[in-house]
Amino acid sequence: MSEKIEKQKKYMKFSEIITFGIGLFGVALLTGWMPDYTATFFADFAFKGKGFDPTTMSNAISQVFFVAGIIGAVCELVIGYLVDRTRTKFGKVKPWVGFGAVPLAIVSLFVFVAPKIDSQILAIIWMYVVYSLYTAVSCAVESPANCFGSLCSPNPSERSTAISIASFMRAVGQSGGMVVVMVVGLVMKALMGKQQYKNAEGQGLDLVISTAICALGLILFVMIFFVNNKERVPFTQEKVSIKDSIKVVFGNKNLLMVSLTKLCGFGRGVYGTVSLYIAIYLLGSKDLKLALLLPMGIGTAVGTLLVNFVLKKFSTKKTFIIFCIYGASSLAILYLVSSAIGFNKTLIIPFLIINFFCGIQHGNTNTTPNIMIADCVDEIEYKTGKRQDGIAYAGYGLFSKVASAFTKGLGPWLLYTWSGYQVSQNANVAYAAQTDTTLNRMLMIYTIIPAIFVLLQMVPIFFYDNVGKKKETITAVLQERRAAIAEMDEYEATHPQDEAE
Repeated sequence: MSEKIEKQKKYMKFSEIITFGIGLFGVALLTGWMPDYTATFFADFAFKGKGFDPTTMSNAISQVFFVAGIIGAVCELVIGYLVDRTRTKFGKVKPWVGFGAVPLAIVSLFVFVAPKIDSQILAIIWMYVVYSLYTAVSCAVESPANCFGSLCSPNPSERSTAISIASFMRAVGQSGGMVVVMVVGLVMKALMGKQQYKNAEGQGLDLVISTAICALGLILFVMIFFVNNKERVPFTQEKVSIKDSIKVVFGNKNLLMVSLTKLCGFGRGVYGTVSLYIAIYLLGSKDLKLALLLPMGIGTAVGTLLVNFVLKKFSTKKTFIIFCIYGASSLAILYLVSSAIGFNKTLIIPFLIINFFCGIQHGNTNTTPNIMIADCVDEIEYKTGKRQDGIAYAGYGLFSKVASAFTKGLGPWLLYTWSGYQVSQNANVAYAAQTDTTLNRMLMIYTIIPAIFVLLQMVPIFFYDNVGKKKETITAVLQERRAAIAEMDEYEATHPQDEAE
């Protein structure tokens, strides 16, 4: 078969591309909103009325997310190493996703069930334990789920399309969780009445119910992925040591550059910490968090489709840089427009419209790095003869978790300390009034600070070079090697007597 024909060969059914996306949708339906709502649950609901020192609690929340992030980073490496050593009839990635869904669902429920204790020290210990456990279990599902993109097809073009569509559905899933929260609130209000619902909301009961629904969705959608998808890129048989695995993470220049985008851009995610409060204080209602983030979520979904289009015109390197410049510019425009209009009802419509355009940049960061990592896995196999999908994605996940730790440490500090946020001390009032200075700083946390980090994240990509002729050569050589191995396996299967001799 000629190289040209081999490149055009399609391996995946269209239904598999869709169910790959459904699987990521299910995972994101739960994990996409958990961190941000966990922060507000810990700060505003879990121990309300206990008389705990608010400053101590605010600092503790920042530290909880930082420590959990570091634990998650270590788990990424361990899980990536174990994924590459997994050999089952289902493959090496699918078992982690399929069999990890139920434990993740159960642990997620425990996050929003705070113990009834009067000791602030014990309360803080509980936050450390339960969120660190959630982080570890979520790593065991999310990282392998993302890794499946490099195994679904040996055709780089088909693989890129599958990753783009799956990333689109994952972005929809992240917004889907917030839709669940809103619908649960509306149903509770209709069934309980306004005052009873207000009291229940003040205790975070709507978050518990929403988590249960999203946990069931996770299990259902992951099972659909599990039964319909298969891994098509053969894994190599050589066992890889931990030392060699770590060398992959830090020794391959291109993989390292992709991973460093997460570390350099860690502060771009702090907007999530403040999004609920932007809806409450700047736009006027907690219910507007969905209206706030849904346009961004739609923009993210649109962005994943735009990325796939741009990739047909430009390399992954140029695509990443273009979207970073665009993203920082859109965030700066949002800040300037919001500051000019002021924090009142007039702000809502233009804020939400520009928020959609800000979301487009996330399509890039959700999609392009995953395509780049798959290309890096090919490069590593080309150089070493060993295919290490698990550890390659785990390396990226390692930097992602460290970056997330910085984000989750920085975000709460910016919100609860730097902005001067005041926590409600009334058990029946969810949120206290805030000063103008606090409101303006919240807006900066949502726009200007992320914009700076969006620009910083593109710096490592200037040193990435797995594009153009180099990428084409790697793809062609790997195709020849796999064809030769397949020929040899077929020969041995049809001539067992030769092997015996």
